[in-house]
Amino acid sequence: MQQSLAFLGSNGNLTADQQSRLESMRDSARAQQTGLDHQEVDWGLTVPEALDHLLAGHTSSKTERAGCAYHAALQIVIDHNACDPYTLGTYADPSTFFGLVDEELRRLGVPGDLLPGGYLFGGLPDGFPGIPRPVDGYPAIGHLPLDSAKPAADAYGDVLARMAPDFWVDVQELMEKLDFEHEQWWYSKHRASGYTQDTLFFSLT
Repeated sequence: MQQSLAFLGSNGNLTADQQSRLESMRDSARAQQTGLDHQEVDWGLTVPEALDHLLAGHTSSKTERAGCAYHAALQIVIDHNACDPYTLGTYADPSTFFGLVDEELRRLGVPGDLLPGGYLFGGLPDGFPGIPRPVDGYPAIGHLPLDSAKPAADAYGDVLARMAPDFWVDVQELMEKLDFEHEQWWYSKHRASGYTQDTLFFSLT
């Protein structure tokens, strides 16, 4: 998380390594904007412009859909800072689906702070700047502390056999991702000098 925060409000005050990553971020922002232009999607603020705003430490655009551009730009910053992206799944209406998953897990006794809807749609961690919400809710960013990944996966595993079958495949996939991230985090934390990763981020587009 700290690696991403270092870019926000930096105004170009970056190390050589960070400058290199910033160039890659700018390339990604331009590429994403090209895709949006081809789809004739206009947020009133381009993704490269939104990235520049974040680097300057503000989110001053007043356009109605600026939140979409700011979330897209911030996701690019996160993606370029020790991030290993994985696709969890494709859902027509993820908020509705995971709302149902939450209801089922809650019914089976999973604690509220481990329900997936809470972290998938939970927004940014403390310390990140306030960013305008997208008008239609997407793109969005969620997060989960890495030390909660194993407890969440274990809690789902404990009740999986009693869950409605419609949720098995998706919950198992989520469990596998959380277990993998926990193993990587635990190994790196104990074996890699200077390792500081502490947060899982989720991007909903």
